[in-house]
Amino acid sequence: MIATVVSHYPKIGDHPGEQKLRQAIAKFEMGEIDYQALVDVEREVTKQAIREMEEAGIELVTDGQIRWQDPVTYICSKLNGFEINGLVRWFDSNTYFRQPVAVGDVAWVEPILVEDYIYARSVATVDVKPVVTGPYTLGVLSIDRYYNDLDKLVLALAAALNAELKELCKQKPPIIQIDEPGIAFNPSVRYPRDARLFLQALELLTKDIDCDLSLYIYHGSASDILQTEQLPVKILGLDMVHGASNWQLLENWPDGLGLGLGIVDARNVKMENVEHLATTIKQAKELIRSDEVHVSPSCGLEFLPKDVALSKLRLLAESVREARE
Repeated sequence: MIATVVSHYPKIGDHPGEQKLRQAIAKFEMGEIDYQALVDVEREVTKQAIREMEEAGIELVTDGQIRWQDPVTYICSKLNGFEINGLVRWFDSNTYFRQPVAVGDVAWVEPILVEDYIYARSVATVDVKPVVTGPYTLGVLSIDRYYNDLDKLVLALAAALNAELKELCKQKPPIIQIDEPGIAFNPSVRYPRDARLFLQALELLTKDIDCDLSLYIYHGSASDILQTEQLPVKILGLDMVHGASNWQLLENWPDGLGLGLGIVDARNVKMENVEHLATTIKQAKELIRSDEVHVSPSCGLEFLPKDVALSKLRLLAESVREARE
């Protein structure tokens, strides 16, 4: 049982010195600093984010996705076949992403996340996991002007990201996390949920991958369409805050599948109670037949003010310690 995070961490804060990245981006766009100077600031902020997560008691961290513009652009802009369009709302949040537009054959060109992972691992004192936004989510959030077929677009993304996972595996991370909120968000015309396509893409994405994988699904529930025994991953991460019906999945949990338990609300400033969180962890542990439970926020933390995000991580780590005792 460990305390972990899901994906992103706040890039800026309200205290002196916590606006460095925003200021550096503005200076870079005005030509006042060069690209390497911007990278240096990104690395400094990444190091600080990792240090804060560690000091809060998190035992498996990410790099905070400090260099990511959003969960979509950072990956799609480095694949062949995409142009990047204007801003679109990220599901039902108050944040935005730049929408990819498929205009040609989608293909992997070179490592996207490896350099970031190597740096994060070099400055961390605990384990670090890379995070990759999955092909299904990238596909349903994109405009398709090339394939004109969601199946073909999603499967092309899966093949491209399979190459990225293979490069990441060479770094021997403790686990690689795949984020797929697109399959959990409330069904609508804009975000159709297709379990058949999702599983087909996941199978192609994970083909010939020789390191451990986790699959994180958040911003809602997939309990009505997800068959947990079909998943080629070591850990399935679920949002128990905005997908309360996910608890139903725990009642028939497959032997050996680890649980990512998202129980701290990463989209609400209201603070949780440590005793309640510890009790929730123990209840989940009693339902599943696995010794591996990764306790986390419900999703990434960049929706929250930095001070609140850090306080929530401290509560999370304390609740894991209490549950262990």
